[in-house]
Amino acid sequence: MGILNVTPDSFSDGGRYAELEAALERARQMEAEGAAIIDVGGQSTRPGALTVEESIEIGRVVPVIEAIAARSEIAISIDTSRPHVMAAAVAAGASIINDVYALREPGARAAAAEAHAGVCLMHMQGEPRTMQDSPHYNDVVGEVMEFLSRERCACIEAGIASEAIALDPGFGFGKSLEHNLALLRELGRFAALDAPLLVGVSRKSVIGKILGKTVQDRLYGGLGLAALAVANGARIIRSHDVAPTLDAVRSVSAVLQGLPA
Repeated sequence: MGILNVTPDSFSDGGRYAELEAALERARQMEAEGAAIIDVGGQSTRPGALTVEESIEIGRVVPVIEAIAARSEIAISIDTSRPHVMAAAVAAGASIINDVYALREPGARAAAAEAHAGVCLMHMQGEPRTMQDSPHYNDVVGEVMEFLSRERCACIEAGIASEAIALDPGFGFGKSLEHNLALLRELGRFAALDAPLLVGVSRKSVIGKILGKTVQDRLYGGLGLAALAVANGARIIRSHDVAPTLDAVRSVSAVLQGLPA
């Protein structure tokens, strides 16, 4: 899953793809590098991010989704928590809803069910503006698993097909370094939830804290964590760096499953 932030303030690439042509060129590049999904976001969820008006978010993402869908058959994901943005994005050509709030906003489950879209439910303690203010867990792996299991059941009850649901432990979203490391170390436990697992660690602060690297120097650390995630059961890797990440994923997959025929 290639990341396409059409925002001015995302933590890694804010402002680089805010213009339509730049966003389209980036989408073309990621598809050429082997991305299977383009994840379009119009509202930053970095720690401390401020909320933008719903109309602004729609105005950012819908033209990009329409333009990508008109030029390619690649799967498009909308990274949002707002029901009206979900509906507008799916109408424009998105087929997946990737929600850091796990469809807990009023009307979000109904919007996803009505759209017949695939969904990814992510765990987050708190909300983006304050989520890194002293996050606390008694058992981070158990609590995250319990949350994702509960929200998956709620989505199924709301009419979303069980096979359309993926789960994301939410690395960096309301977690300390120790919490993130514990989740990565015990990622294999999430197989008990019986749903595809999405992992997004690309350029995140967990890498910076381990290696002492700035955002733009975290590629190699991210590749190591992506490879570890795949070895421990992850099926979707969300990344800013598609080509090198795909090399890492294919190499691990060849060891685990053998080379494709």
